[in-house]
Amino acid sequence: MQSVIILGKPNVGKSSLFNRIAKKKIAITSDISGTTRDVNKIEIIINNKKAILKDSGGLDESSDFFKKIKENSLKMAKDSDIILYVVDGKNLPDDYDRKIFYSLKKLNKPIALLVNKIDNKKDEQRAWEFMNFGVKELFFISVTHNIGFDELYAWLEKFLISEVLKSDEDESLEDFLDNFDERTFKQIDEKHIKVGILGRVNVGKSSLLNAFLKEQRSVVSELAGTTIDPVNESLVYKDKIIEFVDTAGIRKRGKILGLEKFALNRTQKVLEDAQIALLILDAQEGFNELDERIAGILSKNYLAIIIVLNKWDKSELDFDKTVKELRLDRFKFLAYAPIISVSALSGKRVNVLLDKILEVFENYIQKIPTSKLNSLISEATKMHPLPHDKGKIVKIYYATQYEIAPPKIALIMNRPKALHFSYKRYIQNKIRENFKLDGVPLIIATRKKGQKEDE
Repeated sequence: MQSVIILGKPNVGKSSLFNRIAKKKIAITSDISGTTRDVNKIEIIINNKKAILKDSGGLDESSDFFKKIKENSLKMAKDSDIILYVVDGKNLPDDYDRKIFYSLKKLNKPIALLVNKIDNKKDEQRAWEFMNFGVKELFFISVTHNIGFDELYAWLEKFLISEVLKSDEDESLEDFLDNFDERTFKQIDEKHIKVGILGRVNVGKSSLLNAFLKEQRSVVSELAGTTIDPVNESLVYKDKIIEFVDTAGIRKRGKILGLEKFALNRTQKVLEDAQIALLILDAQEGFNELDERIAGILSKNYLAIIIVLNKWDKSELDFDKTVKELRLDRFKFLAYAPIISVSALSGKRVNVLLDKILEVFENYIQKIPTSKLNSLISEATKMHPLPHDKGKIVKIYYATQYEIAPPKIALIMNRPKALHFSYKRYIQNKIRENFKLDGVPLIIATRKKGQKEDE
């Protein structure tokens, strides 16, 4: 099995990164240099591919003791298959990191530079200074806020050789590409919208359901864990049937009690069946790490998402500052999700939320005309030409939508694996700017013309 090693100076976030990728708190983290001295190892799965992840001691030369740790870490790098070199994005690049990184590149192994602690736009602007390391595999991440990992995992997957399970993204697009006008999409009942109401305990999910229905159908209590079974209720709004599912509140793993364990399994079933998720936040109490984890779960299910700030009438928060905090820091990966403030108990702005549900649903099931999509792609590539790949020209021949709910776009290319994630993000942003995709995840797949499922 291949091994992936994490290297870097002390206090850049190596052990936190190790825990994040391992999805377990294994490595001890602290602000004290040299906390990690021996190597931590664990088997991980990246997009259904297995590997051994290794955490190493900090690369430091401040004493003979730390020099030995550094020597051992670099020796382990030679025995590893893939190297992740981590730097602190709060600081500017220094010669010590650059010198070590260049020496590691000479090992002729896959190596990526991870700029950690990129928590906002200001950090991201400073992080571009690390381009002077001369590396193509540059990733901006925030271990604390779980930002930037989809791109990193996609890169890692390319170098892992264990068998991978087939996914929907691997299906052949040949039938779709032969005749754009005869595209077939999954069948969606355009009159029936399925909405899941999710959030941690006591944020007001059941109160919001009652406000939608204008009567008490769901039990409301200050006692955490009142809702165990998902509660399904429907209403007719502007000729649409909106089916709401109020789920059990999610709490930290160590605090899950009794029947709530069964409720979590049913919550996952709701996520599989729903089309839109309302992420309910408590504007009176404020936000925490568990809110971020729940948001991450929703994004992985590719649902349309609306962020709801409940109890706004009792909140002392400034709306513009709160939106900025959520978009740029806590939920950067949900930048497409609209944010609506409501008061479930008083019913204030609940109708605004209902209108937004209808709007987001239309975006979720829309079919983008191929001609308009290709015109946009042509303009975008003229404005910013695609970077060459090892001196060879990279081309996008055409693009087409191959699925709805959520919209999935295929870019048919001569060198699909050469498209850098930053350029894919540029294309994604251009599509969002020109089509109505508020609240909707947008999936971009790259394919070679005539590519078959087993290629």
